[in-house]
Amino acid sequence: MRAVVTAGFGEPPTVIELDRPTPGSGELLVRVAHSSVNGFDNAVLQGYLRDVIEHHFPVVLGRDFAGTVEEVGEGVIAFAPGSKVFGMVWPFPLKAGAYGEYVIVADGPHVARIPDGLDPSLAGVLTLAATAASTLVDATDPRPGEAVLVSGATGGVGAVAIQLLAARGAEVIATATPGAEADHVRELGAHHVVDRTADPAAFAAAIRAIRPEGVDVTLHLAGDPFALAEVTAPGGRLATLLGLPPDAFAGRSVTLHSLNAVPSRPLLESLADRVRDGRLRIRVQQTYSWMDVPRAVADFAAGTVGKLAIRID
Repeated sequence: MRAVVTAGFGEPPTVIELDRPTPGSGELLVRVAHSSVNGFDNAVLQGYLRDVIEHHFPVVLGRDFAGTVEEVGEGVIAFAPGSKVFGMVWPFPLKAGAYGEYVIVADGPHVARIPDGLDPSLAGVLTLAATAASTLVDATDPRPGEAVLVSGATGGVGAVAIQLLAARGAEVIATATPGAEADHVRELGAHHVVDRTADPAAFAAAIRAIRPEGVDVTLHLAGDPFALAEVTAPGGRLATLLGLPPDAFAGRSVTLHSLNAVPSRPLLESLADRVRDGRLRIRVQQTYSWMDVPRAVADFAAGTVGKLAIRID
């Protein structure tokens, strides 16, 4: 099979031929049709995870997937050949990924059935971003009327987080640049938009103009976490997916939630149903063929408004 891999730390993505894998006990072989670009892929390519996760090169890139079950291993009862599925590749050590014609996934919490009526291309960009957003929102548990700052609001995670927060009745403050980015986050439900390119003093002043005492909750998807802690009210909560140590805000009266996006099948099913029914909108900024993965990753690093999709042909 063909797959997009990185051959070593810092090595660019290339397309190579690999043996088609065979599912073992409790595993599915999925023929991949759709995927997306996530920050995790960029971190792998840049070598940022070399001291965090063991790598077995060549590492096939890609976390999100949507496709069709080709084979099932012994003991799999939830799915059969022909089942339409989506989810997240979660292999440790890193080796398998979704930017290939086939991928092996365990019959577990990282895979779910695509519901009837949901476009598989949307299922292919859903899992990691939507799971991350849901994890952040659930951990901080904003109450109606509380002010929540979403720093890094224009990407896939931020877009879902804004919608989940608005549905809870929170007052959403999103960071974006004026123009298309600001219009995008407002359309998703943000009540206020703060220019993410402003200098720290201007940024803080803009937040304080909305909430003089500071925001109740901050979701850290991008930006300086310490500057964000400064505009979080005493007793407030700050959640991040970017690996801050537990004592990062020692001496500050801010509760830190340093989290990982870990899906469950019920969560994936719920998110997919929301997208299908129009209760959750997923904007795909651009779709790339898998031969264009290098350009897709570069475009992702430059900043996106929504998700970048990968079509596996």
